[in-house]
This record gives sequence, C-alpha cells and structure tokens, in this order.
Amino acid sequence: SEREGMAVSAVALQDHIIHSHQLQDLSLADPFKSRNIRNIYKPVNKQMAKAVIDTGLRKKSTHHKNKEDAEREYVLDPNPPRLTLAQKLGLVEPPSLPLTPEEWAKIKQRSIQHGDSIQPCAICREEFALQPQVLLSCSHVFHKACLKAFEKFTGKKSCPMCRKKQYQTRVIHDGARLYKIKCAIRIQASWRGYIVRKWYKNLRKTVPPKDSKLRKQFFEEKVQQISSRLLSSYDINLDEFFAEIDSTIAASRDVFQQVEEKEIFVSENDWEKIQMQALRQEIVDCPICIMPLSSTSQPASILSGNSNQFSRQAVLLSCSHLFHHTCLQAFEEFSLGVRHICPLCRSYYQKKVLEC
Repeated sequence: SEREGMAVSAVALQDHIIHSHQLQDLSLADPFKSRNIRNIYKPVNKQMAKAVIDTGLRKKSTHHKNKEDAEREYVLDPNPPRLTLAQKLGLVEPPSLPLTPEEWAKIKQRSIQHGDSIQPCAICREEFALQPQVLLSCSHVFHKACLKAFEKFTGKKSCPMCRKKQYQTRVIHDGARLYKIKCAIRIQASWRGYIVRKWYKNLRKTVPPKDSKLRKQFFEEKVQQISSRLLSSYDINLDEFFAEIDSTIAASRDVFQQVEEKEIFVSENDWEKIQMQALRQEIVDCPICIMPLSSTSQPASILSGNSNQFSRQAVLLSCSHLFHHTCLQAFEEFSLGVRHICPLCRSYYQKKVLEC
C-alpha cells in the first residue's frame, strides 16, 4: 500500500507539473517523426482564379460581435480552474476561491492609492487611454491585450510585476475614465486660451499702448485701416475720374476766357470800400521798391535829402493793394501777358491813381 501511495503521489505530482507548465507532449520519441508535416501551400490554377469586384450590391452581414460595455466591470475568469489530482490529494495547495465584490473593491481602492491607472502600462509602457485594462488580485493593472500576450509567450500565469501565481483578473475602466477627464481638461484649456487670445487681440486693437513708439505704430495702423476701408467702400473708375477732371478744367477755362473778355466795372462806392480796406491793412511801403508810399512815415533827415521820391503818386488796385504808380508801370512793362496781374495776389485788376 505504501508503494501504491508513493506511485499515486508521483503520478499526481507529474500531472500537476504538466498542467502548471502547460507541457503538452512528454513523449521520448523523435518529435519531428511523430509530426505529420504537410505542405499547406498548394499550386493555384490561374484559369480557375477569378477577380472579385465589390459593386456594393452584395448585402453585408449584420452579425457583429457584441461590444463590451465601456462602463461595466466584470471578472475575466469567474469559474475557478479544475483541481489537479495533486491538489485533490492535498499534495499541492489548491487555488484560492473567487474573490467577492467587496474584496475586489478593496483591491481596486489599493490600486487607486498607488496610482496604477494614472501611470502607463508596465508591459508596453504606453498610457491606457480607451483600451480595456485588467486589474489583478495583487492590485496591479495592465492592458488586457498586453497581459494576454505576456501569458502566451511566457507559458505561465504569473504577475509581471510581483510574480504572483494563480491570480484572478477583473476588467476595469479607470484608465479610460481618467483619459476622458484629461482630454476634457485639454479641450477646455484650448478653448479658454482661444477666448483669452481673441480678447487680448481685440484689446490691442481698441486700447492704445502707453509707450510712445507703440502708440505711434498703433495710430498709424488705425489710419491705414480707415484709409483702406474708405478705398474699398468707393468704386473708383479711373476713366470716369479723369473725364470729370477734364470737364472741370474745360469749364474753368471757359470762365477765365469770359472774365478776360469782359471787364467788371468798379463804381465810386466800390472804390471807397476798397480804399477803406487798404487803410485797414496799414500798407506803408510799396511792395515793389520797398520804399514808403507817403512822406509822413520818414524821418526829417531823409526828407531833406530825398524830397523828390515822395512826390510820386500812389495807385490803388481793385484787389485793395497799393503801389507806387511808376513802380507798377515798370512792372507792367516787363510783364509778358496781355492782361496785367497784381504782383502780390496774381489777380486781374483795375487801378485808380491816388495822391500821397
């Protein structure tokens, strides 16, 4: 009986090792001879091959896989694994019982305190974003796809962080929730920055700066904007503009010709008004020779030496300017026009000789 018990125990331990290490074939025969290797690549008959063109008339299958609820949390392996013979005989410690929701809540709280969902995944070193993540019974968090690939390539079920075996997993969405909050904060920050920049640009456009150089530049830009708006508001046709200029010049020429041909008669009352206007201007010297028009404004020494020059007559023009008669005659002799113009205001005139 002891030998039989030892044999059973040995077989039970061997079976447990095979299941724990996922060893499928322990045969001593040549593994290459036992395999039936076939050529899966067959030659294709090109004449039988047909091109498939999607015309859009074929109805697509509406059978889609049921998508997981983004907010629902569930245990990934709810049923415990089957006990091996060694575990039934008590030679190996059996796996722990499934955790209760209260225990999962405590494990999740411990993971939140450690900040595992905020940090990137320990396997791929990328943030969780909206990808599904799993919480282990040891409170470590990984991507669901990363943990599945880790278990596949290592051939055993142990936590990548603490090496705990026979852990339980639960699908959670804390990383997705934190990522949504992070994205919302970024969107709000971007929108607030846009609003503040827009407000600041409007402030720069309306309120002039205090610095002299910036203030000068500010008003230059304002004047340029106003001028550009005025130019854009008017429909300027250059041909019409030049035609209008030509017409105004022709009209002004006609007016000047009529004035030249027809002299305006100045009455005695008008001459009195013009003379009063000349007296109010207080014209003392002749504008041509820059000499006094009357002898009363000169000292006695000058009157004794040059008494003949003050005997010259003064002339009053219709434009209310005064000159020496001889000076104006000399000016008229040297002028080239048919009609004479005033030396000061360049207007056509009529003249009246006055006694100084």
